[in-house]
Amino acid sequence: MGQTLRLGLAVFWLALSANLYATDLDVPEDLYQDPDWLTLGHYQPGPLGRGYTSQADDDRFFLSPDGKHSPKAELEATLRAIQTPGDGDLHARCRFPARDAWLRERLGLPRSPVTCPAYDAWKRTLNTETVTLVFAASYLNSPSSMFGHTFLRLDPPQQDEQTNLLLASTISYAADAQAHDSELLFAYKGIFGGYPGITTVQPYYEKIRLYSDIEHRDLWEYTLNLTGPEVERLLAHAWEIQDKRFDYYFFDENCAYRLLALIDVARPGTRLLDEVGTHAIPSDTVRWVVDKGLVSRVYYRPSAATSVAYQIDQLPAPQQQLAAAIANGYVAPDAPEVRALPEPEQAAVLDATYDYVRYQSEAEGWPRGYAAPLSHRLLMARSRIHGAVPKDTPPTPPVRDDQGHDTFRLSLGTGQQDHREFLNLTLRPAYHDVLDPPAGYRPGAQLQFLRLDARVYTDNDELQLERLTAVEIRSLSPRDAFFSPLSWQVGFGARRTDTGQDRVLTPYLEGGAGGSWRLGGATQAFALATADLEIDDDLSRGYDAAPGADLGLLHQSDRLSLLAGVRTKAWLVSDQHRRDQLYLQGGWHLGRRFSLFAEFSRDHHFDRYQSLWHAGLHAYF
Repeated sequence: MGQTLRLGLAVFWLALSANLYATDLDVPEDLYQDPDWLTLGHYQPGPLGRGYTSQADDDRFFLSPDGKHSPKAELEATLRAIQTPGDGDLHARCRFPARDAWLRERLGLPRSPVTCPAYDAWKRTLNTETVTLVFAASYLNSPSSMFGHTFLRLDPPQQDEQTNLLLASTISYAADAQAHDSELLFAYKGIFGGYPGITTVQPYYEKIRLYSDIEHRDLWEYTLNLTGPEVERLLAHAWEIQDKRFDYYFFDENCAYRLLALIDVARPGTRLLDEVGTHAIPSDTVRWVVDKGLVSRVYYRPSAATSVAYQIDQLPAPQQQLAAAIANGYVAPDAPEVRALPEPEQAAVLDATYDYVRYQSEAEGWPRGYAAPLSHRLLMARSRIHGAVPKDTPPTPPVRDDQGHDTFRLSLGTGQQDHREFLNLTLRPAYHDVLDPPAGYRPGAQLQFLRLDARVYTDNDELQLERLTAVEIRSLSPRDAFFSPLSWQVGFGARRTDTGQDRVLTPYLEGGAGGSWRLGGATQAFALATADLEIDDDLSRGYDAAPGADLGLLHQSDRLSLLAGVRTKAWLVSDQHRRDQLYLQGGWHLGRRFSLFAEFSRDHHFDRYQSLWHAGLHAYF
């Protein structure tokens, strides 16, 4: 009993000593408001600038019960905890090494050694000398990747590019979505914070496999010029937030946002998070990192699809046809028409065909029973050719994704519809349409969120909401003898529709699918089967549905973008009428900050013709 009492008194005395020691420190009264401390705790000002709230949503991230809403309480609790004698993985110094290092440096506390087996082993495994920010290009077939994705690569010392692929690890933040959730449910929960976001560490080769080989996404690698101590701080804070919950929001608190916070911790004063307004789009966040002078080197890593397509494009047209015939089993790899070519050309055809077959078997699911024997015959034919020129790699694009136009667009214009003149204002927070400057964006891709079009009619000063586009996605990917992607579009929101007596604002859902074919250079033709649904009390049955078609031409270049075509729809439910439209739209690009735009359309609807013209200026921010 006496021994137990003495032990209890000893523990009490140690705790009391630690508290007295913390109290005797010369701690500035406003230290908890230091930007570096707020960054370490992921604190953001509350409404109207009152108080703070941490974006961390995991109790394990805090040492104080009030830590989520009180950076002062969390600082005091942390200061007491790191001065408590002891060590081991559960000690505060081991759980929060970045906080510990910052407080010791800021307050001049002794840098006494501490034993943290798990943290030390983790750092040894990562073996990090430099850090690289990696941007994976947009991938429209997945809601989580429409804007692209960013993550950090942790590079070991004195290794080349290929070794880095095998030894490097990555830090990434993503929604911890349930496997059975549909893409639509994922988009909904992602927008409204329905998923926890988790910071994880994975091998880089797994990312290469996912993004480059499976999802056909080019990678841009931005080596950060962080010093040794800055890399140490980044790793220490990554340890603090690893596996901790931060609610995931698709538009702002997303993969890119969390990485900005890590870089802010690594190099105090960068204030990258201050750049974030209503949204944090990955390409924008990369642009901010570059603008802050944090990048020492940029490396382009083309996807498997890009590499294969480039090899095929280097072949003359007759040899492309020959390669397609070999890949589809119509011509043998050692057929006379192949052997009739000069050896360097034979090698180029066989190499391109082999890489194409391997790509199709891995990414598109060609049966192994077909792809494996064909690959073997291609390799056998290739082995008989000696001294051939090595394969070329795709050149680095002249404009990176972060060098394209800014994603927020403000448009001012004037026009006339059905003999009524109007002024038009458009606000589009994100992201890109096919008539915007194309440099840095995927050709034929369009992705718009929360676009608002408002008009003031000059004859009576009437203000109308013309259209609210919640989501609009279009992917026009050309088909050829080797690749047959589906061109498609989908959108929903609210728009003005003609009922025959009035133009009313109706909710709508539209979609379409078909094909696109390159006509040469920067021009392609497309044909889509479409379907529309509108719902409104002003419609005679409350809703209407229309199958239709959209046939057109798209031209995209650095100076001029044009979209022209014809649309037809047959409304089947409420009024049973048809609408035919001829349209022409264009954009004249004045660099990447401004574009002049103009559009004209001629509609035949309810047995009458109507014309619309509209012109103005786009500004990108």
